Amino acid sequence: MLNKPFFALRGGWLACLLASSSLMASDETLEQASQSVEAQQLQAELQQQIDSADEQTRAALEELRERERDTRQLESQNATLTAKLAKEAERLARLSSALNTLADTRAALPDIEQNMQMQLTQWIERDLPFLQDQRLARIETLKNDQAAEPAERIEGMLDIWRTELAYGREMDTWQGRLQLADDQQLEVDFLRIGRIGFYYLTPDGRQGGVWDAQRREWLPLSAAHVQEVRNGLRMAEDQRAPELLTLPLSIAVSEGQGGQP
Repeated sequence: MLNKPFFALRGGWLACLLASSSLMASDETLEQASQSVEAQQLQAELQQQIDSADEQTRAALEELRERERDTRQLESQNATLTAKLAKEAERLARLSSALNTLADTRAALPDIEQNMQMQLTQWIERDLPFLQDQRLARIETLKNDQAAEPAERIEGMLDIWRTELAYGREMDTWQGRLQLADDQQLEVDFLRIGRIGFYYLTPDGRQGGVWDAQRREWLPLSAAHVQEVRNGLRMAEDQRAPELLTLPLSIAVSEGQGGQP
């Protein structure tokens, strides 16, 4: 009879011991679960920090690339600007040099103009006497144009020189008055072949002459040469096809064309 309670007590103690073990196991499970949640939260925070760092890195790289593009563009613009500045500096240097000599140039213009006028006048007076009054009048008109600046008159003289040069390459004809030795004048047709031949033909076509530059006088032409002058007049008026003319020259062959403008 006495042994039964003992066993009952022992059984109760065993039940209490089992219950205590069960509670301890439950606490460990909760602690482990809590640690797992904390670990996950820590992992999530770490991943967020990594993602944030990656984003910052990408933004920094993009900004670096943008700065590199800006740098290359600035270098290109700087190179272009440097070249332009070098050209501008060269131009300013030339301008400065021209300005430094401008006063001397202006002072020399009147002498240059006068020298050109003298040379032109002498040339026309020594040249074949075709349209001589008209050619000399060009110089006088320009010379007396006081409203023009010296540089403008010099440019005008250059134009006259160009006109004189053109005379040497042209074949021309016109009607005019021939001054005879007895101070009489005769209406004739003139023919000019460059600066090597100057002729006239009377209206009836019977008489003609050639200007002799060495003697400074008109010499009569033979009948054959008169016919050649007639052919030359028709050629100059585009009434006859160009052909070779056999005529005496106004200048000697030994003279050449030295001294021409």
